[in-house]
Amino acid sequence: MRVALKECSWRAVGEDLVIVFDPRESITLEDPEGKIGALLTALGQGPRSIPELRAALGARGVDVTEEELGKGVEGLAGLGLIERAGGRSTGDPVVDERHFSNLAFFGTFADLDRHRTDFLRRVRDAHVLVLGVGGGGSSLVQCLAGLGVGRLTLLDHDRVESRNFARQFLYRHEDIGRSKVERARAWVQAYDPDIEVRTVDRWVAGPEDLADVTDGIDLMAGGLDGHPDAGLWVNEAAVRAGVPMVAGGATRTLLSYISVNPGVSPCLACEFSQRPVEGTAAAAAEDIVYGMRTTNPLIGPLAMQVGSLIALESLRYLTGFQEPLAAGARIRIDLRDGLAGSRVPFPDVPDCPVCALAPARSAAA
Repeated sequence: MRVALKECSWRAVGEDLVIVFDPRESITLEDPEGKIGALLTALGQGPRSIPELRAALGARGVDVTEEELGKGVEGLAGLGLIERAGGRSTGDPVVDERHFSNLAFFGTFADLDRHRTDFLRRVRDAHVLVLGVGGGGSSLVQCLAGLGVGRLTLLDHDRVESRNFARQFLYRHEDIGRSKVERARAWVQAYDPDIEVRTVDRWVAGPEDLADVTDGIDLMAGGLDGHPDAGLWVNEAAVRAGVPMVAGGATRTLLSYISVNPGVSPCLACEFSQRPVEGTAAAAAEDIVYGMRTTNPLIGPLAMQVGSLIALESLRYLTGFQEPLAAGARIRIDLRDGLAGSRVPFPDVPDCPVCALAPARSAAA
């Protein structure tokens, strides 16, 4: 196996070696004999196997055994500084150029077992159902297309209106009156013809309206408006299908997003099960909120924030580059506090009737 050094820099300071990969932090290692610095220099000249590294170090007057080198490579891998050389490129120059930044991002999380091209392959093989291509949903579509998600199914029933233009940048004046999902599909196909796009122009009035669009998908993302229970319908459809769900939205001064991993995390119904005591002011306020019809205050910068956060959480599920941050929780971003964030876990409800609908998961799932 040949290993490659990630994009890092280092400098000897006395008997220490200071290494920087992520500019937010530095790594300081004791290196009185300069062996680690010599190893980094050899790796910096290109990918090499252990025997090749030993020969390169020997040429510099550094005598080490293959066992010592193996431990040194393991140590660098533990610090996130090296990866397997064969996983850095897809082998297709066109694909590598198209996904240059995506591959660089995945390189941050790549190691000797998880290759940056493996992360990219999972994205390109994925099928995501996007629910709603309006406020946050239109930005979500753009983010997923940028990541290179291979298949998108777009579901919405709205038509483009001029009032959308403050926060929905997929659309143009000439699109007014036309189907949002069809115009969104046209945008994606013009942006990246390699992405397969299917559209569903449908009004959703219950979880059963989503049953026929969940087959073969890897994830549901976005959110539906039009009814206070729409989020619960999507939650139930996702749990029944056994596919993760990521959703988000906004009130006047609060953005939030959630995710549900069926059979693993609590679901949205668990959160909604914790109602205030009837007859209290808190219960009255919740009833008022449930029945409110308000003007949509979501402006472009906030809509893009919601869409991008949903896309990033979706990427965690699709690739595993990190554990999902919002699984069984609500991430809140408070506009009144300068977009300060907080995480509020859903309650664990052992007898949740919706969680009970999740298909059994295999040991490998």
